[in-house]
Amino acid sequence: MGIWEQTGHDVRLDWGGEGVTALGRECAVLIVVDVLSFGTTTDLVVGRGGRVLPVRWRDERGVALARAAGAVIAGEGTFTLRPSSVTDIPPGTLLALTSPNGATLCAAAAATGARVLAGCLRNASAVAARAHELGGPIGVIAAGERWGVTMSGDGDTFGPLRPCVEDQMGAGAIAAALARLGCTLSPEAALAARVVDVAAVADCVSGRELTEAGHGGDVALAAQIDVSDAAPVLHEGVLR
Repeated sequence: MGIWEQTGHDVRLDWGGEGVTALGRECAVLIVVDVLSFGTTTDLVVGRGGRVLPVRWRDERGVALARAAGAVIAGEGTFTLRPSSVTDIPPGTLLALTSPNGATLCAAAAATGARVLAGCLRNASAVAARAHELGGPIGVIAAGERWGVTMSGDGDTFGPLRPCVEDQMGAGAIAAALARLGCTLSPEAALAARVVDVAAVADCVSGRELTEAGHGGDVALAAQIDVSDAAPVLHEGVLR
């Protein structure tokens, strides 16, 4: 695995679950970046004084445990994975979020023993500062999507990786903030840091898909950069 680990740099970047496996072997901190929607929703919840319990995709036992812990289950009421659904969430709420990308990757990252943070464009600098405090090396995981895996239907739970513009932007914004703090970047992280164009979030495939489905408000929330001081860190299975 040596050539895949980006050894020698403070900040490394990779994609999806495979990236978690590769960087989890060498990084003390892993930042999961899922801009549309998990990372943005988590930022909004934590920013309002709430907590997020990530649950692996289609993990019925995980949902049952979350319910037993007193969590509100996203999708069973007012609150969902959509960022616009949580803008008025009451402080103190424990929200269980299940998703095939961000939530599942948080659980996988925790299993490596690394400290885990959830990042997005909104909290890029805040998350970078917190990760820097925790110490490195730091792995930034752009979530991407899985072809054939959708939030509804009976499709597969795992498909080939589809890299996404919005997660590249979010990961790049965090990497750029870490560089400003004096961290060295691997070539992968440095390339992402060079181009952070938030306008592309609305115009990329994922952004247009949500907008055409009537969820343009979610895209607008996700495309804001450095408007939040929240830096969600996973502690005992909960992002807070």
